[in-house]
Amino acid sequence: MENSSTKISIPKKMLKIFGVMNMKSIGTPMSPSTKLDKYNKGKDMDQKLYKGMIGSLLYLTASRPDILFSVCLCARFQSCPEESHLIIVKRIFRYLLDTQSLGLWYPKGLFFNLFCYSDFDFASSKNDQKNTSCTGQFLGNMLVSWSCKKQNPVALSTAEAEYISLGSCCAQIL
Repeated sequence: MENSSTKISIPKKMLKIFGVMNMKSIGTPMSPSTKLDKYNKGKDMDQKLYKGMIGSLLYLTASRPDILFSVCLCARFQSCPEESHLIIVKRIFRYLLDTQSLGLWYPKGLFFNLFCYSDFDFASSKNDQKNTSCTGQFLGNMLVSWSCKKQNPVALSTAEAEYISLGSCCAQIL
């Protein structure tokens, strides 16, 4: 098991590399009303910097499911990042300023029951009108797996979209 100083130093190092240490912290990784578009008609950003930031955040998502959705949403725009996308990525880093000690912890010796949850968002993507499936699997009250992705098949109804989402959840369990 890692000691707490190792867990805290990795995000601090990332925050220093991307120049976020002196910024004001924020309470959430992304505003619920944020809608990212592929073409916001904003200023293009340096792809290398953006990909580096996203890669660092993706590394953290293994132990930080609280940033997973926001990071994966921003990762969709790596091929053509714009200033609006970079602002959201910096907001995620600002969120990490006050939550560096958070992470997953699995104590040994507890009785585990498997709980699975599934949800979907019908045609929420402005770019392609695809549905988004989200699933979470818990052992007891501890998260062990999380998935949030666009559905490949096109569902023509909410019932069909829910069925696809449940299938994705069952596949993750197996």
